[in-house]
Amino acid sequence: MRTFLTLLLLAAIATGGWLVWALWMPVQPAGQKFVMLRPGYSTRRIATELQSAGVIRNRFAFLLWHRLHPKQSLKAGEYLFEKPARITDVHNRLARGDIYVHTVVIPEGYTMFDIAQAIQDAGLGSRQQFLDTARSEVGLISDMSPDAKNLDGYLFPSTYEFTRTQTMKDMVGAMVKQFRLVAEQIGLTIDIPKTVTMASIIEKETAVPEERPVVASVYYNRLGRNIALQADPSVIYAELLGGSYGGALHHADMSFQSAYNTYAHTGLPPGPIGNPGRTSLEAALHPAKTDYFYFVSDGNGHHRFSATLAEHNQNVAKLRQVMQAK
Repeated sequence: MRTFLTLLLLAAIATGGWLVWALWMPVQPAGQKFVMLRPGYSTRRIATELQSAGVIRNRFAFLLWHRLHPKQSLKAGEYLFEKPARITDVHNRLARGDIYVHTVVIPEGYTMFDIAQAIQDAGLGSRQQFLDTARSEVGLISDMSPDAKNLDGYLFPSTYEFTRTQTMKDMVGAMVKQFRLVAEQIGLTIDIPKTVTMASIIEKETAVPEERPVVASVYYNRLGRNIALQADPSVIYAELLGGSYGGALHHADMSFQSAYNTYAHTGLPPGPIGNPGRTSLEAALHPAKTDYFYFVSDGNGHHRFSATLAEHNQNVAKLRQVMQAK
C-alpha cells in the first residue's frame, strides 16, 4: 500500500511538473508565424493548429488551461506569433481577440485597378477578386449613382486596417462608407456622379491642392463651351478598362474608341476615372472663377494656365525649354 501511494505521489508530482513546464515555459516560434483560426473552429482544432505552428508546446496543456477558464471564449482571426510566449500568454491573446491587421494605404487618385493590386500585395485576396467585387457591388452606391458600372470614384482614399476574416465586400463597403462620411462633411448631396467624375479628373491632373479649384475652372469652362476636355488620364482609364494600357500614352492613343476618351468625345466621361480625395471633391464643388481654358505643366510640379490658345502655346514652349535645360 505504501509503495502504491508513493508511486501515486510521484506520478502526481511528475504530472504537476510537466504541467508547469508545458504551461509556463515560453516557446520561441521559428520566425514569424501567422496562424489563421477560422470561425467555427473547436477549441481542440485551435489547440492543434497552434501546436502544429510551433506556437505552443502541447495542445493538451492548452486544452486543460482553457477548461480551467471556461468563461473566456477564443476569438477567430489571424494571429501573428513572433516572440517567446507561454501557453497562458497565447490563451490570453486569443481570449482578447488580439488579431493581426493588414494596413492598406490607398493614395488619392488610385483607380480600382491600383486598389486591387494593393489588396493583393497585403495578402488579403487576389486582384481579380477585388475587381469582381468592385463591379458586382454597385448596389452599395445605387442611391448616389444609380447608373454606375463599378465602384470607382466611391472607394475613398485613406489608410485602412483589414483582417483576413473580412470579405472583399466588407473591404469595399468600408471604403464606400468613408466616402459617404466625407461627402456629408463637405455638403456633397446633389449631382454626385457629375461632381465625383469631375473630381477624379482634377485629382489625376494635379497633385498641388491649391491648383485644384483652378483646374476645375478650366474643365467647367470647357464644358460650358462644349469643348472637349482632352484629359489624358481619361484615355489611360479607357485603356485600363479595355485591358490595353501599356504604361505610357502615345499620340495614337488619343483616338482610342471609348466613351471615356475625352479627346474623342465632348462632355464628362460616363463615370469617375479614379478615386478622388477630399480636396479634389471640394474643388469640383467649388471651382475657382477664371477665364482659363488651357493649362500645361511648368516642369517643376505646378502648372501654367491660360485663356487663349496663343498663350497656351507660349506656355508649352516654356515647358520645352525647361525640360531641355534639365
